[in-house]
Amino acid sequence: MAANRSATADRRARIEEMRRAEQARERRNRIITIGVSGAVVLALVGFGGWVITKENDKKEEQEAAAKAPIKDEKSWDAKKLTRNHVTTPVKYDMKPPVGGDHNPVWQNCNGDVYDKPVNDVNAVHSLEHGAVWVTYTKKAASGDVEKLKAKVKKTPYSLMSPYEDQAGAIVLSAWGKQVAVDGADDPRVDAFFTKYVTGPQTPEPGAACTGGVGAEGQGGAGMGQ
Repeated sequence: MAANRSATADRRARIEEMRRAEQARERRNRIITIGVSGAVVLALVGFGGWVITKENDKKEEQEAAAKAPIKDEKSWDAKKLTRNHVTTPVKYDMKPPVGGDHNPVWQNCNGDVYDKPVNDVNAVHSLEHGAVWVTYTKKAASGDVEKLKAKVKKTPYSLMSPYEDQAGAIVLSAWGKQVAVDGADDPRVDAFFTKYVTGPQTPEPGAACTGGVGAEGQGGAGMGQ
């Protein structure tokens, strides 16, 4: 009887020891889980803060670029650029034109690239809507032309077309603004797009860049219709 009682006591002691060991393991696992979860939360918070900081930095850079002057940029007094809708040819003082009377229908400018010259009177209407118009002559390097085409295609409120009767090989125009650049990698290209694609110079912000004249309506540089 005494031996049985001793065996029973030993068995209970082992069971109790195993129970305490299991409880200890569970506590350690909970501590590890809480620690890992805390680390993940801190990492996510840190990453979120980093993303917000990067976005703020990017926004500040864009705002700074929008305020910075662009070297050799030409400007025209917006108040002197007439905005009448006409159906007759228009003679512009600058080539490509950056404003003035224009056709009632705009040239599509939702990242549209044209392989032939477009009508000035339609493109000027696009500028009125906030578009940037990239033009180039045969003197422009083919590599630069292709890079600019790719940029325009991914930029709403921009268009691109050949324009032989202009002073520089590559010219960027917005309403009342224009600059000739050295090539597609010229930093003034990005600066001009950042500053003037639907920029503060836009006479009609929010106006459409689709539903106008497309490739089927291409004409010739300097043509009124």
